[in-house]
Amino acid sequence: MRKHQLDLFSLIAGGLFTVIAVLYLVAALNHQSVNGRIVLPVTFIVLGVGGLVGAVAAMARRSRPEEPEQDDTF
Repeated sequence: MRKHQLDLFSLIAGGLFTVIAVLYLVAALNHQSVNGRIVLPVTFIVLGVGGLVGAVAAMARRSRPEEPEQDDTF
């Protein structure tokens, strides 16, 4: 199977939305409420930071010389 490059932004966004979903699920099971005035700005901040990290990682990957591919087939 061919390896693909890690998409850091997608990983961070998926993890964030999973955490938010679990947070709301746990709050609903315990008859609590989640303060949306905190969750929404934190979500935007984390997605913004994730976008910046993903962009910097992509720039660093482009500036690094490519390694020759190794064929492990016999």
